[in-house]
Amino acid sequence: SNLGDREYNIRAAIRRIRLLMNTRVTKISKIIETPPEGGPPQGPYLNCVIEIQTTLSPYELLRRLQKIEGDLGRVRAVKNGPRCIDLDILLYDDARIEEESLCIPHPRMLERKFVMEPLEDIAPDLVKKLKIKKAIGKQKQRKNRRKAKKAKPSKRKKGSAG
Repeated sequence: SNLGDREYNIRAAIRRIRLLMNTRVTKISKIIETPPEGGPPQGPYLNCVIEIQTTLSPYELLRRLQKIEGDLGRVRAVKNGPRCIDLDILLYDDARIEEESLCIPHPRMLERKFVMEPLEDIAPDLVKKLKIKKAIGKQKQRKNRRKAKKAKPSKRKKGSAG
């Protein structure tokens, strides 16, 4: 949240999430303040991560989180623009979903301090595991790039032997 009473907005969203059917808030991180990343000039954000247990599908959870955003006054006018509340699904068990409307795990979460710092507050072992997976992924990418370079045929000048 970076509009209005930012802390109230976060706490109001958490209260509404607690009211969702078959959903229980199990952990709440500390709230941190961070500068905006990208988008137009705007004020700093307050950020928080919560852990929930739910029987809602990822799609139904997303739909309900977007309803909470709307009920709290969220208007999607400018990409990465200021907002009173922004609710994202970072992870959902071990689900991997890559669609236009929903990406799990959240595609840029590992690069964002405003996600990782509060996540580490409530799930330090998970953050370590995610960082290790990221490092392994980078190693594999480097190895694949080296293999691809070696596999390319060299460019030799054509000429006549004689």
